[in-house]
Amino acid sequence: MTSQVSSPAEQADSTVVGEQRRAAGTKDVRRLERVVIRFAGDSGDGMQLTGDRFTSETASFGNDLSTLPNFPAEIRAPAGTLPGVSSFQLHFADHDILTPGDAPNVLVAMNPAALKANAGDLPRGAEIIVNTDEFTRRAMQKVGYDASPLEDGSLDGYHVHPVPLTTLTVEALKEFDLSRKEAERSKNMFALGLLSWMYHRPTEGTEKFLRSKFAKKPDIAAANIAAYRAGWNFGETTEDFAVSYEVAPATTAFPPGTYRNISGNLALAYGLIAASLQTDLPLFLGSYPITPASDILHELSRHKNFGVRTFQAEDEIAGIGAALGAAFGGSLAVTTTSGPGVALKSETIGLAVSLELPLLVVDIQRGGPSTGLPTKTEQADLLQAMYGRNGEAPVPVVAPCTPADCFDAALEAARIAVTYRTPVFLLSDGYLANGSEPWRVPEPGELPDLAVRFAQGPNHSLADGTEVFWPYKRDPHTLARPWAVPGTPGLEHRIGGIEKQDGTGNISYDPANHDFMVRTRQAKIDGVAVPDLEVDDPDGARTLVLGWGSTYGPITAAVRRLRGAGEAVAQAHLRHLNPFPANLGAVLKRYDKVVVPEMNLGQLATLVRAKYLVDAHSYNQVNGMPFKAEQLAAALKEAIDD
Repeated sequence: MTSQVSSPAEQADSTVVGEQRRAAGTKDVRRLERVVIRFAGDSGDGMQLTGDRFTSETASFGNDLSTLPNFPAEIRAPAGTLPGVSSFQLHFADHDILTPGDAPNVLVAMNPAALKANAGDLPRGAEIIVNTDEFTRRAMQKVGYDASPLEDGSLDGYHVHPVPLTTLTVEALKEFDLSRKEAERSKNMFALGLLSWMYHRPTEGTEKFLRSKFAKKPDIAAANIAAYRAGWNFGETTEDFAVSYEVAPATTAFPPGTYRNISGNLALAYGLIAASLQTDLPLFLGSYPITPASDILHELSRHKNFGVRTFQAEDEIAGIGAALGAAFGGSLAVTTTSGPGVALKSETIGLAVSLELPLLVVDIQRGGPSTGLPTKTEQADLLQAMYGRNGEAPVPVVAPCTPADCFDAALEAARIAVTYRTPVFLLSDGYLANGSEPWRVPEPGELPDLAVRFAQGPNHSLADGTEVFWPYKRDPHTLARPWAVPGTPGLEHRIGGIEKQDGTGNISYDPANHDFMVRTRQAKIDGVAVPDLEVDDPDGARTLVLGWGSTYGPITAAVRRLRGAGEAVAQAHLRHLNPFPANLGAVLKRYDKVVVPEMNLGQLATLVRAKYLVDAHSYNQVNGMPFKAEQLAAALKEAIDD
């Protein structure tokens, strides 16, 4: 299930084994099915690192999990201010889950700004661990607290644990030759140690990570480990934490295999490398850094041993230009960006359509327009991917649905690109890119065969019997033109952005030829082989919820809630957005009502209405955050009852 979690103090179905613990002289342990924890503090407090480490240990323990990192939009907002708050939310459970949770059961607030920014998301009865050292008069006034929220009764509905994290950390590190400022930087490790004790997380992995991260600074590594252990020991010895919690491994959630925790951008990078190996083509990335796509560039630059070449260009146009040149040269070519970069790349994408060369355009969507919300998620680039070029320039569009699915989506985008000789859009978003979940590492034999055949010689006979190479003579099944690597004797041909003559590839201004080429390129994309849409409808419902991209988790969680309450509702999720699955029209016509939740103002709904003349109902959100399952379930229930 993915329903909102009750607080650890209130969850009625937990099992307390206090008698046994008391007999052994230790604290009570309460078993929970699931927990949502949010770490929050200044962007310099290490909340993302803290969350990443807690997540890694949770993954190694065997829980199912889902995460939601939330970064400040400003590169370095003033310390202690609301715009500077950084948070990391983790939902982990003993069963399969789909979202990072609607609301945290536990909030770790490193300063007043973190408390102020996140308190509104807390359900009554939640636990709050606050760093009391930071609750100075000046710090509280900076975020609008006239009086201390720790003393004015405003937090009476919560279980508040006041902990002087900074003081305790400095005290724990007094034996190290560190300044107070240097020692204070380890307070996030103290907090991590405390939470690791509370939820019985493994510790060996974090200590090994710290030794590796600070291998060149062993004193800093030792100090962080000491702070981490001090936090654990504080939880074990202080009377304020009378209970710790256990969340058992999710033994039934995972098929057999080797698993690791993975983020969407990392999974996508690995998928591109796998596609390179399966096509037996060198991988070339031409890119310009842009949030939230830059991690793919960073990751791929580490894998030169797999034949990966990364080029950080001076701008977006140069990045895609280099990638298209690499595609012409016989590489698996990729360019990564976000919405603003897609706008700059649009002319070169159109050139790739005209040249009919394989090119992967990876768009990690974020809030827009213009610079918009650089660190927040949105899925509002669908129409841009479909139509954001001059002329008739159709491009296939593929969208992953979970962080782990980014791996498979990258392979699928590569399959379409090399098979049909076309640029392909891969639409991920910030939620998928930065979020993480367990991923089963596939066996090599499970990966698709993407072998590519380059043109080797003449492919056409002239009337006089002369054997020649025609660069635009098409495969009768895929309508793909041959891929001729430059320098192959006898395969010289002209390329460029002006319209080509069918077959020969010569420049042509003939109106009839242009009409034929436009229709042929469209027919090629329309003929891309994609699987039929699968529909989850166990009860013969009258209402269908249709989604795409990262809305999969919240939609599925909401559908589960409704079915648990006795409602009949069907669900289908699109991976291929151009072309649509061949059976989509028939699926839509089976239902009285179709609801399309999107993190935009109704872009897929617009396409569905236009193509299938179905009165699709939009449910939209554009606040930079993913849907909450409870909110979406309520909206779907209203639609069903309407």
